Amino acid sequence: MATVIAIDGPAGAGKSTIAKLVAKELNAIYIDTGAMYRAMALYLLRSHIDIEDEKALMECVASADISIRFVDGEQQVWLNGENVNGLIRTEEVSSMASVSSAKGAVRVKLVELQRKLAEDHDVVMDGRDIGTHVLPGAKPKIFLTADSRVRAKRRYDELTARGEACDLDTIEKDIIERDERDKNREISPLRQAEDAILVDTSDMTIEQVKEKIISLI
Repeated sequence: MATVIAIDGPAGAGKSTIAKLVAKELNAIYIDTGAMYRAMALYLLRSHIDIEDEKALMECVASADISIRFVDGEQQVWLNGENVNGLIRTEEVSSMASVSSAKGAVRVKLVELQRKLAEDHDVVMDGRDIGTHVLPGAKPKIFLTADSRVRAKRRYDELTARGEACDLDTIEKDIIERDERDKNREISPLRQAEDAILVDTSDMTIEQVKEKIISLI
């Protein structure tokens, strides 16, 4: 039986960074579900459709081929035959991903793929609703969080390191708005599963968070 570890939490809490480290420690596969939603968001942006038009959205989603490949232990996200790892971390894609991930057509398509990956491999999967909806049988379930300013600063540092111009206050405002959308969406809202363990990373180093989760496992 595959080992499945779920790590949920809001944007910028450190889910991806920690999940990668934990997966490496456990010799499991790391699955960044957020990257899959970002790939879909990129496709929707390229398609220039009105995502509030349900019929157009369903047709667009149906034509999106999103797959996960692992090269030298690293996850690569492919969209219609194109490796889009380097294209899905912009603020424009992030904002679209937050909005489009609330759409039923988008979630149904991607959740199916996520569950199939967890059936076939030992995985550490992170996202917004892994423990509550995608993989409710995962053990353990971790809910990572941090103060919104801390999360904004992490995102600011990530963007500026890539040479992108950005504003810390604007990023924090976007993160708070994204939190509200994720918490209040009708389909699979962001929330801590009843049996999930809360870990606040605001005052913790990456190494401290990793060791905390390894100890819980």
